[in-house]
Amino acid sequence: MTQKPVTTADLRRLKELRQPIAMITAYDYPSARLAEEAGVDVILVGDSLGMVVLGYDSTIPVTMEDMLHHTKAVTRAAKRALVVADLPFLSYHGSLEESVKNAGRLLQEGLAKAVKLEGGAEVVPVVRRCVQAGIPVMGHIGLTPQSVHQLGGYKVQGKDVETAARLLREARELEEAGVFALVLECVPAEVAAKISESVAVPVIGIGAGAGCDGQVLVFHDILSYASEIKPKFVKQYADVGTVIRQAVAAYVAEVRARTFPAAEHAFAASEETIEYLYGKGVTP
Repeated sequence: MTQKPVTTADLRRLKELRQPIAMITAYDYPSARLAEEAGVDVILVGDSLGMVVLGYDSTIPVTMEDMLHHTKAVTRAAKRALVVADLPFLSYHGSLEESVKNAGRLLQEGLAKAVKLEGGAEVVPVVRRCVQAGIPVMGHIGLTPQSVHQLGGYKVQGKDVETAARLLREARELEEAGVFALVLECVPAEVAAKISESVAVPVIGIGAGAGCDGQVLVFHDILSYASEIKPKFVKQYADVGTVIRQAVAAYVAEVRARTFPAAEHAFAASEETIEYLYGKGVTP
């Protein structure tokens, strides 16, 4: 793909050409830089940083300031990939004015190119207002982590006729409201495929099968990088966690054995300085 910055129009075109979209969730400068160099189309600064980076047990404690901090780091690295930032819990559930203001901050201060928010019919007014304000919005339905307590846990959504029909209806409503793309999380493959073919906007799956227009996984999950979350839909492409752990353990051992730093890792003072410090003819 061209090295020009990826746009929302490019994603729409990829869907039309039936070319899968590669999206990854990353939270800092080095991760985003590596993802960018690897050629991903979209980098999501997800509020999953609450669990992956900040050590919370859910996304709910994540604040706007957290999202701004991490979005700024990612956008410094990403020059080509489209950067999308999550609106955190309760940042878009008050007035429309407050919701648009928070979304705008992620673009104006965080320098993201778009925002993502969770929900179906209940967030349609927010989506419409943001789009009217010139803020590109990515939707997110299925398993919505910010509603995990209401959903009763991290469960697959859309397994029965009623909930599958609801997801299909919500996807169409969000498309009509103006989203440029849609994330489907933890949805049966057959349901996700039907939703993908029923809307014109790109549908990005996570635990939603191969029938979506693209896929998204978390940087730390695919690398087994200190990630304790191991859902069924994650494929591990490398085990950098073990490599890092072994390297740090080797460093600790060498420090304790006084084998690091060696002479090649130190700087030498001038002979005059050594004589001043230790006396003439003394070698420290």
